Amino acid sequence: MRRALIAVLVVLAPAAAAAQQQTPADIISFLVTNQSVQTGDFQKDRAAAAATRDTIVRALQVSLATVPIPSSSSGFVYRLNPELGTPSRVSASFGTFFVERAMTSGHGRFLFGAAGTTADYDRLDGLDLGDGTLLTAANTFVDEPAPFDTEALTLKIRTSTLTLYGTYGVTDRLEIGGALPFVQLKIEGSRLNVYRGQSFVQASGTASSSGVADVAARVKYRVVGTRRAGFAAAGEVRLPTGNEDQLLGAGRASVRVMGIGSLEEGRAGVHGNFAIVRGGVSDEVDTSGAVTFVATPRVTLAGEILIRRLSDVHQVVSVNAPHPTIANVITQRLSTGLSTSVISSAVTGVKWNAGKTMVLTGEVLWRLGNGGLTAPFTPTISLDYLF
Repeated sequence: MRRALIAVLVVLAPAAAAAQQQTPADIISFLVTNQSVQTGDFQKDRAAAAATRDTIVRALQVSLATVPIPSSSSGFVYRLNPELGTPSRVSASFGTFFVERAMTSGHGRFLFGAAGTTADYDRLDGLDLGDGTLLTAANTFVDEPAPFDTEALTLKIRTSTLTLYGTYGVTDRLEIGGALPFVQLKIEGSRLNVYRGQSFVQASGTASSSGVADVAARVKYRVVGTRRAGFAAAGEVRLPTGNEDQLLGAGRASVRVMGIGSLEEGRAGVHGNFAIVRGGVSDEVDTSGAVTFVATPRVTLAGEILIRRLSDVHQVVSVNAPHPTIANVITQRLSTGLSTSVISSAVTGVKWNAGKTMVLTGEVLWRLGNGGLTAPFTPTISLDYLF
């Protein structure tokens, strides 16, 4: 009778509780803190569960609320030719993906583009989210070598993003623009409790959200430059238009100030960015670089390295602390460590001149290292047109 009752609780209690949750943040809290099945006389460490929940939500927010935005640089760069009195193209390259280049589109030129991407996140600071090995809590008697109670979380996180972006050349040196990202997020997860060799599904649930993420307004000014090299300064403001509870937004505005250097010689080009961000989910310092190569007059190949160092976000680590109510029991929980979170990735892809001033881009962002919430690879397809 008791086993039958436990089985009913296992099946019905998580489903009923999850049905009442509405936001992804609520589902994460439910998955980590819910205790639908009582395991003997052991009392759950609520502080450990709350700390784990806050750590995971924070890590999710860093990756999901700061949606990468394609470079504002157009594939075509024009300048007024004083000898002919007409605009002429000054770069054979179609540019970069996320790294900015110092060139601007040119006076009176308007760029409009759309980019679509999807990602399946499978690691959090190197911890596997999908194979059931992510321990959110473990309890061990001080005189025993192995835990008598463990809780393992399994998460599937998928996002799809459509970003509309545009820039306008106010002058040959100054351009302004913006980006409007739409995000669809789905989270599915469960938590398995193993107590004294017996397994219990403590919680399971799904959540989804969709809508506008944080909108960006951008400006770039080419300070100095020749046909081959240049330096520009840029600024970006991200407005808190995304729903923070739905993990679509940071909850507060952020400002990015960036320095941009570019050098193009023949078919090859090198571009570097250095940026400081204040506000949003975390203050950060970003460095990135790109190499471009003109394979044919209509095809440009490019590779990029992107590195983000977030000062207010730390790596997820496992820590031990005495259980608050049971003597001689040590509780292991997930928490934030001392090391600053560093998220690094590489981008490779191709830009193709599909016709006139239309550029079709296909790229893949690859995971480097284990910092933050990451996917093994993230493909993106974009199309932009310069008017």
